[in-house]
Amino acid sequence: MEKGSRGVVETDDNEECPKHPKFLWQPFLRQLYVCTVCTSIYFVLGLCFGAPTVYIPQLRKEMQANATGSQLTDDMASWLSSILGYCSMPWVIILPILTHYIGRKIPFLIVTVMTLVSFIVYYCSTSPVHLLVSEILQGITLASNMTVLIVIIVEYSTPRYRGVFMMIESSIFFWGVWIANVTGTFSHWKNIAIIAFVCCIYAMTAIIMPESPSWLAMRGRFEECARAHHWLKGYDQESEEELENLIKSQKEYRRKCAARVNSTSWYKLRIIKETVTAKGFYQPLLLSMAVMSLYHFSGKLVCSMYAVDLISQITSSESAAYTGMLILDAVTILGMQVGCVLSKLVNRRTLLLSSSALGITFLFIISLYLHLVSIKTIAENKIISIVLLTSFSVAITCGPMIMPSTIFGELIFLRYKSSSLLILTLFSELLMATVLKLSPHIFKALTLQGAFLFYGISASIFAFILYKYLPETKDKTLQEIENYFRESHEMAEDSAKAFINEKPDNYDTQKC
Repeated sequence: MEKGSRGVVETDDNEECPKHPKFLWQPFLRQLYVCTVCTSIYFVLGLCFGAPTVYIPQLRKEMQANATGSQLTDDMASWLSSILGYCSMPWVIILPILTHYIGRKIPFLIVTVMTLVSFIVYYCSTSPVHLLVSEILQGITLASNMTVLIVIIVEYSTPRYRGVFMMIESSIFFWGVWIANVTGTFSHWKNIAIIAFVCCIYAMTAIIMPESPSWLAMRGRFEECARAHHWLKGYDQESEEELENLIKSQKEYRRKCAARVNSTSWYKLRIIKETVTAKGFYQPLLLSMAVMSLYHFSGKLVCSMYAVDLISQITSSESAAYTGMLILDAVTILGMQVGCVLSKLVNRRTLLLSSSALGITFLFIISLYLHLVSIKTIAENKIISIVLLTSFSVAITCGPMIMPSTIFGELIFLRYKSSSLLILTLFSELLMATVLKLSPHIFKALTLQGAFLFYGISASIFAFILYKYLPETKDKTLQEIENYFRESHEMAEDSAKAFINEKPDNYDTQKC
């Protein structure tokens, strides 16, 4: 970057950054503020997921006590648990378009306001239909998870803090689930909305934060980009190098786009074809899909949503089910905090694969244990059942539950972010909603031991794919990760060309 440009500190050859010592601590606090603003919505999303676990049993009792003859059917209960995913679909398309054209901040504020409205409806609800309307409105909250919120945390934070911030975001989601379950267990389920109100009001303070430096650079607004970057990340040498690489790469990309400007439909179709077939587009996207598939097919989210019903079937005790649910949620949060600590000590790939392997092992053990109990080879023990479930939860939450957003937030290229996140979010939300909707039927058709075996086999397939193809991204800038995929692509092309052009000395003899 040229010296003396607006918003950039001038330096002499013999002088090193930073010139502003105060920015050594301010950038971290500002990035932490942005992270907490986003995680407040993640926390509310956890409340959205945890609420059905407690309000469905309470609503059934209330409807029976009213003696109106109407009851909460199993079908309606499954819709209350899964409609959130299906209703996020329109917003999955709308939010990436908004983030591409008008930035990151305004879509975030729209999400916050809509979430607040949904919980006003929730608080005023008196029937399952009202709750269903609230869940429909909360679709935007779920859609923001992989469209607006991840983009903000990835683009607003430095590489050294980004991984921790992303994993805090994942763990705070389950804090929301646990708080919703505790609130609904010891008080009326409507009180969950009061907690959501407070979080949404705090999230609205995002109006004071700047626009994303990456989005400003992508739009060619480089002076604003420099000011926003310095506000967020300071003036130290690492920050200046990151800003210089960001502006340089975007200027080069804009120059290439300007050289190929053509308004014909054929040209636009060719550009779309080139984008879709580019390895920098589909390789990170497919790896991200595999990570999300591992997340959903591990069965942990299903166990959290249907915790009371599952533990009731295993232990044959409703009181033990509620106690087990709270223990399971508490252990889940503990496992996530352990995972956040381990993420600073261990490589992302190592942590993801090792914790996945351990979690899958416990899935197979639980399946075997339940099978032995069903054929009366061993006697059922409530303590063993809860210990196995909590061990499975700890293992899965250390990796697959907290790392997906971090990994695909880092893997996807900036230039493909809007289109990739659109596809990935549609895939993830549809998969999540379908898994949650079908899980009660899977439990009935395969029994509990068969269901756990199914999740174990499914998770094993995706874990193997990630073992084979997932690269390491820890402490790497987004530009370095992009360069990895480009270099691997170029190396593959060079190897293919060398193989084709290479002929052994006795080629003719071998051919004969």
